[in-house]
Amino acid sequence: MFKVIYNIFIFVYPKLIAIAAIRNQKAKQWIEGRENVYQLIINKLQNNIDKIIWMHCASLGEFEQGRPVLEELRKVHPDYKILLTFFSPSGYEVRKNYQGADIVCYLPMDSSKNAKQFFDIVNPSLVIFVKYEYWYYYLKEAKQRNINTIIISAIFFPNQIFFKWYGHFYREMLRCFTFIFVQNQASLKLINELNGINNVFLSGDTRFDSVITNIYNRLNINDIYYYSKNNKLIVAGSTWTKDDNLLKDLSKDQKELSFVIAPHDISKARLQECINTYQHAQFYSEWEITPLADTRTIIIDNIGMLSSLYYYAYLCYIGGGWDKEGIHNILEAAVYGKPVIFGPVHHKFIEAEEMIAAGGAFSVDNLSALKLLLHKLENDPVFYAKTSESAQKFVLNRSGATQIIINKIETFRNTPK
Repeated sequence: MFKVIYNIFIFVYPKLIAIAAIRNQKAKQWIEGRENVYQLIINKLQNNIDKIIWMHCASLGEFEQGRPVLEELRKVHPDYKILLTFFSPSGYEVRKNYQGADIVCYLPMDSSKNAKQFFDIVNPSLVIFVKYEYWYYYLKEAKQRNINTIIISAIFFPNQIFFKWYGHFYREMLRCFTFIFVQNQASLKLINELNGINNVFLSGDTRFDSVITNIYNRLNINDIYYYSKNNKLIVAGSTWTKDDNLLKDLSKDQKELSFVIAPHDISKARLQECINTYQHAQFYSEWEITPLADTRTIIIDNIGMLSSLYYYAYLCYIGGGWDKEGIHNILEAAVYGKPVIFGPVHHKFIEAEEMIAAGGAFSVDNLSALKLLLHKLENDPVFYAKTSESAQKFVLNRSGATQIIINKIETFRNTPK
């Protein structure tokens, strides 16, 4: 039954996206980006002579989890070509020029026909899915062709369909993986309770390795550096409207603070909403050329700076914690040893729960709670220092997942059959 439902989904979904594309730019990118995928791949391959490692990510967050593994594999196997695919425009449009891959493209929608054609062209030696991606026909095709297929930084919860009595179809997808690398002990326990699923390993979360590299690769943003020297700076990353409303009220009340706001969506309409929301606000593209004397809020109107901006913050606010999807990446801020604050919707994110427990992060659910927290951070230097140290240690102490995964892959490859 669920296979029938799945087939209906993969048939209907592209048609709904095509309708949405009439007015929605991301939907249009989703459709147009898939139009010539096969030819794009063929043009960059040498008639099946190339050896291929294929990594697939849903979007940008999953790419950042997969990136350290991909880059380590590039070092270990420089003779292989790297194919990186995305499901979402949110990932592809940001990383389509990523230099760590030879080919970056969208993944054609899952179907038996598309999977066969894709594998006929690519013929990968290794397939890597990241975290949540489960596409039945691609996984089935890889297994039928006896291609090593792994999923990294996987995380599982008891309420997922894999663990329901009616979840056979989805458990079948799990059985297609050669290795399953999970983030935590709870996920390992859940998977080990399923029949017929072997080679499950506790590796940890590769995101920790990914953000640690930001320390060494961050951008030197000199104008923000000098601004931060003269202003107590709150850097707010991946904000949405509800985040902005909270921070707007804070900025009115706490006039000694300055803000750098990096909205998650930098469409023209969303950027205009931000500039209208905050008082004394200026777009970064204008501010870096001609900063106004009364500017207290800088709106970042580009992609690519955020992970470096956190370095210059007095404290960091992470957006998304007011809607069901939950917060965005808190580790990018914590790695620099900055107190991290976010909204109340974070319970799906284990790292948020654990960082709160470790004393490096805080959740607030209203303006009063945020003001009280800021007052304590500002007036208790010991508390501020301890919070900052806890945030950074939380990240640094959880590194190493990438090497565990690479070691297991290489051991398996080098073991005589």
